Amino acid sequence: MGTKNHFQFSTGVIAYPIFFVLTIWIVFWVEVRFGSNFNKYGIYPLTVKGLRGVVLSPFIHGSLQHLYHNTIPLFVLSTALFYFYRHIAWKVLILGILISGFMTWCIGRPSYHIGASGLIYVLVSFTFFKGVFAKHYRLIALSLLVVFLYGSMIWYTMPIEEGISWEGHLAGLITGFIFSLVFRKTIAKPKKFEWEHPDFDEANDPFLKHFDENGNFIDHVEEQQDQTTINYIFKDNKED
Repeated sequence: MGTKNHFQFSTGVIAYPIFFVLTIWIVFWVEVRFGSNFNKYGIYPLTVKGLRGVVLSPFIHGSLQHLYHNTIPLFVLSTALFYFYRHIAWKVLILGILISGFMTWCIGRPSYHIGASGLIYVLVSFTFFKGVFAKHYRLIALSLLVVFLYGSMIWYTMPIEEGISWEGHLAGLITGFIFSLVFRKTIAKPKKFEWEHPDFDEANDPFLKHFDENGNFIDHVEEQQDQTTINYIFKDNKED
């Protein structure tokens, strides 16, 4: 089995999420430093000019609090994405931004929709449903962790708080679920140990011979030496 299908840590697992998070912070710093307002580059539904926000809106945030609240989940979820699903990570990120953004453009209220929260909902939804569909213990554990950390975010896919783009959240949730179905067969596999291979001969394995059927350690080498000594003694006695 090739290592390309295994869960492996690489520099990209951390580097790409850091780069993405750093980019949105730099954009916000430019706004503050030069007194600019990039909100007009967000998604404005059902307008041709508003389509540019499909690409640009995840990098634009209205306040420091807005940016801070998106930074941690974006970093954590994108890191998990690149670690567990690195072969499709860029597809999920890029298509997630485009599809969820376009859905927001279609269903959103006549207002500017900005922020990376739509992408975060894509990652939350994809990570959760993908783990459930995969039926792999590590991915299921990841799904449960996502529910524990970000399960309450489900309420913000409904219009319960004014000033929040629940349409963007809902679009991200739907997009992530669709991705979990589309990429259902693309599941990373853990490394297999020697004894997990189908052609492994457990009875003759030199390591497992040191353990009995209950898993208790025994030393066959010493037993064999003792038995050899006993046989030698008996042999000498018979000769006498």
